[in-house]
Amino acid sequence: MEEVLIGKVVHYFGHLEVAAIVLSAELKIGDTIHVKGHVTDFVQKVESIQAEHLVLDKAKAGDNIGIKVKNHAREHDFVYKVVG
Repeated sequence: MEEVLIGKVVHYFGHLEVAAIVLSAELKIGDTIHVKGHVTDFVQKVESIQAEHLVLDKAKAGDNIGIKVKNHAREHDFVYKVVG
């Protein structure tokens, strides 16, 4: 499996289990991501994307988005898209 760096976690909302991510590449519903950091390491499918309180099907490079995550994410964690 190949992974491409697509963003970085800038905040984690624990009570909502949502990671705020600044994207450097496109991300869409159904993509599989790998969140990896100093102590973080999990893979999951993207089931929802929100930006500015709007639900999106996809987001582009430069967007600041929120996605629900299954594990705790931390600021400065890297977000990779799993391809292939």
